[in-house]
Amino acid sequence: MTELADYTRQLAEQAQQASRALVGATGEQKNAWLHRSAALIRERGKDLIAANAKDLEQAPQYGLTSAAIDRLRLTSDRLESIAFALEEIALLPNPIGEIIDSNVRPNGLLVTRVRVPLGVVFFIYESRPNVTVDAAAICVKSGNAVILRGGKEALHSNQAFHGLLAEALNDVGLPQHAVQLVETTDRAAVGHFLQMADKIDVTIPRGGKTLIERVASEARMPVIKHFDGICHLYVDKAADLDMATEITINSKCQRPGVCNALETLLVHTDCAEAFLPKVAGRLTEAGCEIRGDARTRELVPFAKTATDADYHTEYLDLILSVRVVDDIQTAMQHIQEYGSHHTDNIVTNDLQAANLFTTSVDSAAVMINASTRFNDGGEFGLGAEIGISTDRFHARGPCGLKELTTYKYVVHGNGQIR
Repeated sequence: MTELADYTRQLAEQAQQASRALVGATGEQKNAWLHRSAALIRERGKDLIAANAKDLEQAPQYGLTSAAIDRLRLTSDRLESIAFALEEIALLPNPIGEIIDSNVRPNGLLVTRVRVPLGVVFFIYESRPNVTVDAAAICVKSGNAVILRGGKEALHSNQAFHGLLAEALNDVGLPQHAVQLVETTDRAAVGHFLQMADKIDVTIPRGGKTLIERVASEARMPVIKHFDGICHLYVDKAADLDMATEITINSKCQRPGVCNALETLLVHTDCAEAFLPKVAGRLTEAGCEIRGDARTRELVPFAKTATDADYHTEYLDLILSVRVVDDIQTAMQHIQEYGSHHTDNIVTNDLQAANLFTTSVDSAAVMINASTRFNDGGEFGLGAEIGISTDRFHARGPCGLKELTTYKYVVHGNGQIR
């Protein structure tokens, strides 16, 4: 335990020193690192896929579901997407040094608020190796050093990515310890990091509910939490049912193992008879199991019975809970009781209903006539994201560059005294 404590303390101290050096880094330097990292990913794609193959080979012993294995897998196309995302982040404005607002006081003082980095980010995440690159990119671009603690299921992939990112940092003259990877799989290491409020400025857990609850309980520093994605789609009586069908299929089936995938479908009783059999057929063709209430099962006889626990569940799989509701109020009450404040959606052509839904539903993202899958930093124009916060403080929704900053006041005077 003493050795582990020394290891974690060393990483934290190195990150803190790197974060201080990053404050003076220019936007051009950070962008050069992003481009160099993208180039290395393209050049060494075979090495990355070979490292990933080791993780895939070991996946069954960790009990990963098919959806989890899909999240873990790297392909040439996915590597190209990762590299392209780095180049997109390079195109975004450098947030550090931005003057948020300013005013001149009656005594002549110029008071400005200037955007600055948070400092050191400790990021804990699940078995998605692309997140290693996204998180590193968004932290360094926003002037923060990051300590990455990925899942043991992706250790070989994460080590391979980290090696390239560190090499690129060295190539462009940025501190190599700006991006560090925790290479021990000992879970006790997390506990050590969570006690280092003197070295780490914020912790961001991205994974299962048990992990997030543990981090929130043990952390001595602020935590930006990414809780369950129990996402809802409500099909209003004034919905375009063809549109509702396509949005349902995309929200649930396009990539079911992610946090912004649909988990519960709510359908207004006035359109249930016309809508549910049609969409149920499409869902079944896509391999999706349907679990519904009594009214749903009358219209979709092959649907299984949905329990109260089902409506509380983030499946992350091809399973969908369905309920027929009498009105929009009942739909919103259901979302309030069972939702996780992540992403909730209404399909309707009634502007009044849309306004009521967006005003009343308290979620990080509320969608109108669009797939839940759009709640994403890249899709929102933030570049990459480090997670989708279901908190209200310090950030909410997709956390991009600006969400990894704070501000300080810079005051200009010419001799004023009080």
